[in-house]
Amino acid sequence: MDRQLMAKLDAWKNSKRRKPLLLNGARQVGKTWLLKEFGATRFKDVAYVNFDGNTALASSFEAGYDIPRLLTAIQAASNAKIHEGSTLVIFDEIQECPKALTSLKYFRERMPNLHIAAAGSLLGLTVHQGTGFPVGNVNILNLYPLSFQEFLDATGNTMLRELIDEGNRTSISAFSSQLIPLLKQYYYVGGMPEAVSVYAESGILSDARGVQREILRSYQLDASKHLGALETEHALSVWKSIPRHLSKENKKFVFGQIRKGARSRDYRSAITWLSQAGVVTKVDHVAKPGIPLSAYADERTFKLFALDIGLLGAMADLDQQSVLSGTTIFTEFKGALAEQYVCQQLVACGFTPYYWSANNSSGEIDFLVQKAGSTYPIEVKAEENLRAKSLRTFSKSYSEMNSLRFSLSDFRDESWMKNIPLYAISNTQLWK
Repeated sequence: MDRQLMAKLDAWKNSKRRKPLLLNGARQVGKTWLLKEFGATRFKDVAYVNFDGNTALASSFEAGYDIPRLLTAIQAASNAKIHEGSTLVIFDEIQECPKALTSLKYFRERMPNLHIAAAGSLLGLTVHQGTGFPVGNVNILNLYPLSFQEFLDATGNTMLRELIDEGNRTSISAFSSQLIPLLKQYYYVGGMPEAVSVYAESGILSDARGVQREILRSYQLDASKHLGALETEHALSVWKSIPRHLSKENKKFVFGQIRKGARSRDYRSAITWLSQAGVVTKVDHVAKPGIPLSAYADERTFKLFALDIGLLGAMADLDQQSVLSGTTIFTEFKGALAEQYVCQQLVACGFTPYYWSANNSSGEIDFLVQKAGSTYPIEVKAEENLRAKSLRTFSKSYSEMNSLRFSLSDFRDESWMKNIPLYAISNTQLWK
């Protein structure tokens, strides 16, 4: 399974200013596999250790940061010799040993030529008193579920992925009849690596759904493991409300939709935990589309999306026929899937998405992102409906911006907006 982040790992390996690497991401997005594959294909040796339940190894770090002593412990635990320049040292589940996280600072100072990479989830949430995050002493990469591009590779459609990457609009359009069904498969399967792998092997969509349900159960167990009883209840209530929120025309998160009488002060910490755990994506409202967007963000008003479109479908118990073919009763949720898909692809491309809505009106821009000093307002359409009233009104007020509509319609350039097919949005060169 090819992951596009491998190119950034290669750049890290060869960088003269390399620091210990921290690979962050939600559980089961493929961090361990990616680092092991990176080690196996780019290094002579790999020294892999996992801190989950490894009390003996953790005790070595609790005893202090004497690097030769720690190297001896790592070699014993991994059964591998460590040589600077030819060995990749992997710390897996590093959040289970906060002292190991802190040790990355000392490895950088005392063994700067050692290639050391750590994988973790819930980072920043499990650092105990007396330890600290090695600010300024690590390189950080984030791993997300497979993008649609990666899904094409994993399902044997590399030619179509390359076609999108090349960016020839005429050629891409010629294969829309193949790309649209594959996009709908992605809506159902999503990008969690195990779900994609199982589907790629069997070709049976329901196999992916079984994996997704197992992942959802594991996320619930994670919450109960790291939170108290009341906090767990709040976190799971927020999480389970996401399909309900996204099914509404106005997808703004409303605390009253969690349960009657719910108050924001009771649930904001739960939302913070879910966001930092990586299982939700919080899209903040901006008061105006200024540069930088972050300066105009209102964190009190937001939308919440799931980590993965396939997991969202499993949470909503969507059947495959509705997703692939569409039914009358499924019409409203098509918009939810399309926005979830776009949000997920934007994040995978490295964007921080925001949204905007007009005061006292129904006008809304689904997403706004910035790239190289340009702002892109984005309207999402689930099918080929090309009416974009809100986007047109917005573009009249902010004509200097590059308005985009993502839909199932073909490429189209108008004086005020470009239409990009949903299956091609990952190639940002097509946005220009």
